Amino acid sequence: MNKKLLVVAISAMLGLAACGSDGDNGTAGTPGSNGSNGSNGSNGKDWTAVNQWYVDAQARVTKAEGLTVNNDVGAAKNVILFVGDGMGVSTITAARILEGQLKGKTGEENSLSFETLPYVGLSKTYNVDGQTPDSAGTMSAMMTGVKTDVGVISQAEGVVRANCASTKDQNLVTSLELAAMAGMATGVVTTARLTHATPAATYAHVPERDWEADSNLPAEAVTNGCKDIAAQMLDFNYGSGLNVMMGGGRRAFIPKTTVDPEGKAGKRNDGRDLTAEWMSKYTNAAYVQDRDGFLSVDAASTDHLLGLFNSSHMEYDYDRKEAGVTGEPSLAEMTAKSIDILKKNSKGFVLIVEAGRIDHAHHAGNAARALYDTVALSEAVRVAMEKTSANDTLLMVTADHSHVFTIAGYPTRGNPILGLVKSNDANGVAEVTNSTDANGLPYTTVGYANGMGYASLATGGDERYNFPVDAGRKDLNFVDTQSAGFHQEALVPLSDETHAGEDVAIFARGPSSDLIQGTVEQNHIFHVMNRAANLVVKAEAAAVK
Repeated sequence: MNKKLLVVAISAMLGLAACGSDGDNGTAGTPGSNGSNGSNGSNGKDWTAVNQWYVDAQARVTKAEGLTVNNDVGAAKNVILFVGDGMGVSTITAARILEGQLKGKTGEENSLSFETLPYVGLSKTYNVDGQTPDSAGTMSAMMTGVKTDVGVISQAEGVVRANCASTKDQNLVTSLELAAMAGMATGVVTTARLTHATPAATYAHVPERDWEADSNLPAEAVTNGCKDIAAQMLDFNYGSGLNVMMGGGRRAFIPKTTVDPEGKAGKRNDGRDLTAEWMSKYTNAAYVQDRDGFLSVDAASTDHLLGLFNSSHMEYDYDRKEAGVTGEPSLAEMTAKSIDILKKNSKGFVLIVEAGRIDHAHHAGNAARALYDTVALSEAVRVAMEKTSANDTLLMVTADHSHVFTIAGYPTRGNPILGLVKSNDANGVAEVTNSTDANGLPYTTVGYANGMGYASLATGGDERYNFPVDAGRKDLNFVDTQSAGFHQEALVPLSDETHAGEDVAIFARGPSSDLIQGTVEQNHIFHVMNRAANLVVKAEAAAVK
């Protein structure tokens, strides 16, 4: 196209701009109105079908041009870090589409709450000794500013995994510890066990992530004085201690002789009831075990809240909401309550929130539950965005690692993200029949490169592990692949779907958020938090007093 024709084309597009509407609102992105499946300017039809994309993009550029960030050291009074455990980019994309489709839209035009944050970068997730990482090493990097080994929690790479004697002088200081030293309020929220690798890396230091209770300690660890993760949570004595700790994992905090409300015994050999110790250690303290107790907590009069809502991990969000499982607060509810308690501190707070069960559903090969938990994370981020200001709160959303989860085939626009693939015909119209592979079998849009493979269960989730590995292609013609109990096919048969090694996204807003750009090492996240809130300097100054 020559320059004159190009100018005419652009002028026509701009002149008709008012005819469309914003794709972010879900209207400019529907088939037949945006050029993807309907009329478009490239084939000589109505320019209004394509111009809104142009105008929307131009508006986003204008908005980006106006962004300003307070880059002063210490400008952030508060820091909130959200971690979607196992939330790779493909998981974000699929969850975005699912959430949009649950709203009655085609889905692709939807945005999760954190996708609207202005600054985005990529994080390299490898561990010091692992090309594909685990959560202990990755979260330790984010919490301490130092990369370390697979399975090691907030200790340097000089340790030998699961060897207590090797940990001398290897402990690393975490951002949560620095915040407490500086007199700030601190909190950790997770849907996994509070003693699981990701939350544990905020407050504990061990050479083996599985040392959750004292019954998990080997003789060598006991002889050389190592403490279990749950005990370390109670031993946290920096500043005024921990203010909010909520998640699952009750079993690591109570004796084996104690049976909890679920009828499950504790894991502790030492006879300690750490929940009782929490209540005696802190003033204005509360301990809750279910949603009713959680809702009864008055944030204004509570300074230290411990919530243990399950013997092990909390329920998947799909089961909590859709399947009628009661008794547990949502991630968004826990986030809101945490902020209400923590914001009372005039010096600010550091809050770490983990959507831990995205990872577990992926390991089970259960995409539906992974995506529903990602949507739940988006809701928690939305609540945090509403309850805080970009002027004084650095808010970041990222993942510790990804999974071998794929979105593939050539499904038509708006095809159910959990459904069988239906492609477009030569005219761009969605076909009625399912697309098939070389063997004549239909296939789903989402799947896994490895894992246990196909299952279709009435419930799902971790129950998948009661079935044998069944990888490879299956005839899905009469299977409800959109059921939450459906487990996607896998290529390589393994007893557990694995993590993946590609980079994960980081989204950010608030003071110093523009330091999230490009591709960075994962430990960069700690240094952004430190600069934004000046944690090290504040902690050192408090120590001198």
